[in-house]
Amino acid sequence: MPAALPSGAATPAGPRTRTTETHCPYCSLQCGMAVTAGDRPATLVPLDFPTNRGGLCSKGWSAPELLDHPERLTRPLVRAVPGDRNSPLVESTWDEALGRVVAAIRRTQAEHGRDAVGCFGGGSLTNEQAYSFGKFARVALRTSAIDYNGRFCMSSAAGAAVRAFGIDRGLPFPLADVAEADVVVLVGSNPADTMPPAMQYLDAGRQRGALHVVVDPRRTATARSAGLHLQPLPGTDLALANGLLHVAVAEGLVDEAYVAARTTGFEAVRDAVRGYWTDRVERITGVPAEQQRRAVSALASARTAIVLTARGAEQHSSGTDTATAWANLALALGLPGRPGSGWGTLTGQGNGQGGREHGQKADQLPGYRRLADPADRAHVAAVWGVDPDDLPVPGRSAFELLDALGTDGGVRTLLVLASNVAVSAPDARRVISRLGDLDFLAVSDFFLSETAALADVVLPSAMWAEESGTMTNLEGRVIRRRRATDPPDGVRDDLQLLAELAGRLGAGHLFSADPETVFAELGRASAGGAADYSGITYERIDAEQGVFWPCPAPEHPGTPRLFSERFATPDGRARFVPVHHVGAHEQPDADHPYVLTTGRVLAQYQSGTQTRRSRGLQLVAPVPRAELHPDLAARLGIAHDDVVELATRRGRARFAAAVTDTIRPDTVFVPFHWGGGSSANALTDAALDPVSEMPAFKACAVAVTRVSGPEERVPPPAADTQPAPRPHAPATARTPLPPARLSRARGGTPTRPIPRRTSRVKSTPKFLQGVFPLTGEGLAEPGPVDPALRYQVPAGASAQALYFRGGNSTGELVYVLLLRDGEPVRWFPIGAKGDVHVPLRVVEDLPGGCVVELHAAAPEGVRGELVVDLGLVEV
Repeated sequence: MPAALPSGAATPAGPRTRTTETHCPYCSLQCGMAVTAGDRPATLVPLDFPTNRGGLCSKGWSAPELLDHPERLTRPLVRAVPGDRNSPLVESTWDEALGRVVAAIRRTQAEHGRDAVGCFGGGSLTNEQAYSFGKFARVALRTSAIDYNGRFCMSSAAGAAVRAFGIDRGLPFPLADVAEADVVVLVGSNPADTMPPAMQYLDAGRQRGALHVVVDPRRTATARSAGLHLQPLPGTDLALANGLLHVAVAEGLVDEAYVAARTTGFEAVRDAVRGYWTDRVERITGVPAEQQRRAVSALASARTAIVLTARGAEQHSSGTDTATAWANLALALGLPGRPGSGWGTLTGQGNGQGGREHGQKADQLPGYRRLADPADRAHVAAVWGVDPDDLPVPGRSAFELLDALGTDGGVRTLLVLASNVAVSAPDARRVISRLGDLDFLAVSDFFLSETAALADVVLPSAMWAEESGTMTNLEGRVIRRRRATDPPDGVRDDLQLLAELAGRLGAGHLFSADPETVFAELGRASAGGAADYSGITYERIDAEQGVFWPCPAPEHPGTPRLFSERFATPDGRARFVPVHHVGAHEQPDADHPYVLTTGRVLAQYQSGTQTRRSRGLQLVAPVPRAELHPDLAARLGIAHDDVVELATRRGRARFAAAVTDTIRPDTVFVPFHWGGGSSANALTDAALDPVSEMPAFKACAVAVTRVSGPEERVPPPAADTQPAPRPHAPATARTPLPPARLSRARGGTPTRPIPRRTSRVKSTPKFLQGVFPLTGEGLAEPGPVDPALRYQVPAGASAQALYFRGGNSTGELVYVLLLRDGEPVRWFPIGAKGDVHVPLRVVEDLPGGCVVELHAAAPEGVRGELVVDLGLVEV
């Protein structure tokens, strides 16, 4: 393992070179590396940084080759005919390019108002760039229209964390704690492919004898090394979490002392999970009851245990509730805040943590301050030197912003930094259509991405090794990105770009292009907020290998572990929140009979703008592949490497087939790193989570057909077979509310009011069902069979019993007794080795608060199994 270089910016390595400590440009591990540059090409070696300990994945090793890539943008590009995006992009000067951007901003705001100019950012921007972009939108443009691609990544996990713990930090403990945990549950995460250096911590745990449980519809590289793999249908992770908590409650595994001392709201959650008995959860998820019990038993008996969620569980239209359900399980077992234990979420993008803390989100100000809170507005406005009343109100979330492009009341001129929405957004063909509806599009990038190719102006940006700033990794550790080499002549970094644009718009005195100056201002703006950086300096980061936030003062040590004494809630207690499983927004049907899910592969990253241009990585993953189970492939006549076409209600895309038994027979997996005719997100569903506004990337209905045998290049679908993108919805007037009147979403995250989903009659089916062992104590001695056969009608609701089905495996007559509040109301005789089905019209209106139970009786000494299914409807 190479030794770390002495702390500091640069070390001589030759007559024309210098070696600089910095960090990988890719995932949220932010692996340490030393880059030697000056002579071309640059080279690197990994460092013994706390997250990677000398390890590096193929993406990190290949990163320097892109600095001198022949497709690198080094001059601004503009349309040969201004306003005509069918005319070619031609090289221009910075003065002309920025002049066109500023003219478009002024023209649009004069004609359509301030909110008609919008900003879209990314989770790969440095903290300084993300902070300045949020400030630029609110101060230089005075627009509410800003959001970023982290809305497509971390927003549901963030909403759940704020709900449960009062604060959003992906890992509230150092990554190294994972190696010391006796049990680790990974839900919808495949770090073996997405962040390989992190696997050394899991490997170390297994060498100690730790049990790892992986919850994933695919048998991924991570799942193959786990002691237990739970393989649910995509979109059913919430039901599984509730089912595991049901087992914990039924078997007395809840840490009652912890729950009483450190939490609130458990009784409501205890009641909510009564209906998630193991057999029902098995039917919903496909996870066997025995595996459910094994997972809970391991978690509850472990000395130290960690539950980690990721995008597989969160990128759904109920992703916030799903992450909440896993947090509920962790709280019930007493894990968060316990040494060596806890709940966390694995951040994906390089600065996915810092990028969401300092103002890129539509409703946030720096330090997780709330744009809707008058005190927060006043604090940040004072740091910025502006009037709080001049700050805009919260705007639309990412997909809503994109979906309204080019409309009355929507954005007409858009500035995009570090994001390739034409590939990464859901229902991507619809988003591409919306980009075409804009009056003006400007994109800053270092390659001509699919989004940049649609722009009026493309601005060349410095790459990771050519800029300075800070990043915040998945642990909440603030680290330094150091400039290792100079950018090509004529290329600026995004901090310089924002300062220049602000100057041309008359606000240049409020902006700086110096990253250390901006970081100091960020610290003042975040002071007193949840993500408080005010005690962090560049010098401390250099001396301490990063500083964990919150760090509210220069003498504060930083906070590697949260929640040891209290949670970040007003009363210091964590909050249980009852949540319920709902089916995926889009269910399979005769035309689209399978479930599509998406994700990453080892040799590619995000929208592929960088990794698809890497020669080394292209050899590993040259084409996108659709994973199909052998049973499904055989049924459809598909062989390995055949070209297949996937069709959803939004689009068609083609892939090379990968026939593998590592996936469920009812599920198809595709990677999302490609655009064009192999765009996974041309297929995905844009249904939004009502709390986080996260789209449902991970589950939609799909059809699969064979197109041809193997092809060197997968041909795109015929254009005339593509469904038309969904048209714009009729414009609705948006009446901005003053900050004090803006509503607060569940979990404490402020946002605009959320429309309530209503129906004429809201009813919820409830079932008391399962297969249970039966031992007779006499027909006159009925007694409870199992805690799963008990249900309390919620206060304010009523229920009706609609039918009873029962089966009896014994050779004797048995009966089942229905009780309401302990009083018998109906009995059901079931003959020897027989069954019974009884429609119920006798038991009406079970009022809120009453308890429904099923007891059973059999002749003394008789043993067997009882099958029970009582159907109710709650209204």
